[in-house]
Amino acid sequence: MKVLLLGSGGREHALARAIAKSNLLEKLWIAPGNPGTAAVGENVECVADDPAQVLELAQSLRPDLVVIGPEAPLVKGVADVLREAGYRVFGPGRLAARLEGSKAFAKTIMQQARVATAASVACRTLDEARDALQRFGTPYVVKQDGLAAGKGVVVTSDFDTAVAHAAACIEAMANPHEPAVVIEEFLDGPEASVFCICDGHDAVALPAAQDYKRAYDHNEGPNTGGMGAYSPLPWAPEGLEQRVAQEIALPVCSVLANQGCEFIGLLYVGLALTSRGPRVVEFNVRFGDPETQSVLERLDTDLLALLAAAAEGNLAAAPQLKVSDEAVVNVVLAASGYPQAPVKGGVITGLEAASQVPGVHVIHAGTKVDDSGQVVANGGRVLSVVARGSDLNEARQRAYRALENINLDNSHYRTDIAEF
Repeated sequence: MKVLLLGSGGREHALARAIAKSNLLEKLWIAPGNPGTAAVGENVECVADDPAQVLELAQSLRPDLVVIGPEAPLVKGVADVLREAGYRVFGPGRLAARLEGSKAFAKTIMQQARVATAASVACRTLDEARDALQRFGTPYVVKQDGLAAGKGVVVTSDFDTAVAHAAACIEAMANPHEPAVVIEEFLDGPEASVFCICDGHDAVALPAAQDYKRAYDHNEGPNTGGMGAYSPLPWAPEGLEQRVAQEIALPVCSVLANQGCEFIGLLYVGLALTSRGPRVVEFNVRFGDPETQSVLERLDTDLLALLAAAAEGNLAAAPQLKVSDEAVVNVVLAASGYPQAPVKGGVITGLEAASQVPGVHVIHAGTKVDDSGQVVANGGRVLSVVARGSDLNEARQRAYRALENINLDNSHYRTDIAEF
C-alpha cells in the first residue's frame, strides 16, 4: 500500500514509525512531517489543514490510504474532500469531527447515546457562565467550546480565575449564536485515555494509557497538550478497554450514523474513573499526543492493516489485536517558556546518545533542521523520549536515563511520569 500521513508532530512521528513496520507498506509520505518522520518515510510539503492543497497532493501521489493525524484538518473537512474524490481515508468527516470541534456538540451526542459523563451547561454569555459556576461549585471546570490544542481547559478553585477564562472563551467566539464555553461538574478519580479504532459501525479499543496535562511535577502549573504518558495502567479495572468500546464508542458511532455522519477514524475517549464508575471527560477525533507514543509501542498487531480495514468500513477483516506485555513510558521535553511562550531555535544535542539506551527511541515533535544541519526546537513540546521495559519501573528508569543525554538550553520536563 502507498500511504499519505498528514501532520507534523510527535503523534505523526509515532504513527509513521508504526506504519513503516507493516509488511503491507510500499511507500509512506508524510505531509509536511518533521526530521523524525524523514527517517521512516518521505516528507512532502503541504499545509495539512488546507483541503484544496491536500486534495492536489493526493491527486499527485495517488495513495491507497490517507491517514489524517491532527484535529484541525478533520474539523475543516479534509476527510470529506478526499472521500468525495474517491480516496480511502482514516479520519472522520467534518460533521463527525464536531465531537472534538465542539464540547457542546459532544455533550449532546453523549446524552443521545446514553454515555455517562459530567453534568454540564453550554454558555453563550458571561452571566450564564457565572450562574453555572455557582451551581456546580468548586473545583470549577471551564472548557473552551472549540479547538484549543489541549490548552482550553481550566480547573481551579478560584472563582475569579474561572470567570476570567470563561470571559476569554466568550470573547474569542466568532459566532455569537453558538456556545462559547462549557461549564462542568468536577469529576473525581484518576483519568485514563482509551483509543478506539472505528469503521462507522464497529470499534476496536487499544490499550489504555494515562497522560499528564500539567506543565510541572505534582500536577502543578498550567494545562498543556500533555507532558508524558505511560501504558499499561496497573490500577485500572480489568476489562476497561472492552467496556469503553461496547458502552461508549459503539453507541456514539450508532448515534452519529443515524444522523448521517459515520465515524470512521480514531475516537479518543478521555475518562475519569470516578467513585460512581467511568465517566467521559472529553472526546477527541484523532490519536492523542503524547499517549500515542506509548500505546503504539505496545502494539504487536499490524497498525496499517487496522487503519486500512477501518477506512474500508470492515474492521471485522482486520487482524486480531495483539498487545505486548511490556510497559512503555513516554516523557516530553518542552522548550523554555512552554506552554505560555515557547522559545524556538535552540540547538538540540545528544539525541543519538539517548537512543543508545536499551529500549529507547526519540520521537520528534516540535523540531526542524536549520540551515547548518543542526536539529533545533521549533515548537513548545519539542520531543518525546519513549522507553520500553519489562515493567513500568524499568521503562521509567530507561526514559529518564536517556533524557540525561539530551541538551536544549532552559528546556524542562516532568520528573514524575509513571511515578507511583
